[in-house]
Amino acid sequence: MPETVVVTGASAGIGRAVARLYGERGADVVLLARGRAGLEAAAKEVESLGGRALVQIADTADAQQVEQAADAAEQAFGPIDVWINSAFTSVFAAFDDITAEEYDRVTRVTYLGFVNGTRTALRRMLPRDHGTVVQVGSALGERAIPLQSAYCGAKHAINGFTSSLRTELLHRGSDVHLTVVQMPAVNTPQFSWVRSRLPRHPQPVPPIYQPEVAARGVVYAADHPRRKQYYVGASTVATIWANRLAPALLDRYLARTGFAAQQTDRRPPSHESNLFAPADQREGADRGAHGAFDTASRSRSFEAAVARHPAASAVAAAVAATATATAVWRRHARTAS
Repeated sequence: MPETVVVTGASAGIGRAVARLYGERGADVVLLARGRAGLEAAAKEVESLGGRALVQIADTADAQQVEQAADAAEQAFGPIDVWINSAFTSVFAAFDDITAEEYDRVTRVTYLGFVNGTRTALRRMLPRDHGTVVQVGSALGERAIPLQSAYCGAKHAINGFTSSLRTELLHRGSDVHLTVVQMPAVNTPQFSWVRSRLPRHPQPVPPIYQPEVAARGVVYAADHPRRKQYYVGASTVATIWANRLAPALLDRYLARTGFAAQQTDRRPPSHESNLFAPADQREGADRGAHGAFDTASRSRSFEAAVARHPAASAVAAAVAATATATAVWRRHARTAS
């Protein structure tokens, strides 16, 4: 029997790339997002690759819409085996330039959307004592950076919520699994349609990885969910461990470099963002999985491969953390002198 997999945020970026991988495996893939154009294009891709697809237009911030999508998924394909939370939104701006309404919206989608998806999945998985929930996390959920306070706060909240829930599942002796995949900077369309008040076009902080790299990490985690979390990208490991080793130093370093590192030399997007309405609904076009940074993005992650072997991963993490902390100290010393 093919797996039944629900992917939120499936119309673009990491979610879109994950849906393709499951299509290649012949899975039954339920595609959940707000934008019809992106979802319909994703469904065609899944089916052309050998899977079956079901489009469900839903806002993950609305718990009832998520429940209805799950009901439709099980009516069409049977019990859900894997639920992947990937949907998010963000605002690029200093904290005091973000309105209360905008902050609330980012939190509802990027944090509560994961809560709603997880609750909906567990309502179906726990009685069967079977299933896996994968949270698509971020290095920014461990080490916050400037200009993304709403997004970083939501990603930190996901880590805390997931850790708490994991202990509850362990207490029950449940065979339902829960894991997090911490992501690096990824070349997704969000940087062209995110709400931004920056003077220049936003960009992911290099090094940048292609969505397919992230997707491979997600699918591997879903297949091997017993570990607490997985890291994709050496930069993710280095950032997290450097923060644990030298957080105050990293604060000062990011205060000096974090503003420029998140902007290109181009003008900011002139169109409306996707914060309150999907971009493909406005444009009537599909954006696909990739953003505007293909030429600067990596298609492989050494750390994602190493992560499949825990002992080697620990050594790689220690080496990367030490190297990053040293580099940060040297750069900070140079800029301070």
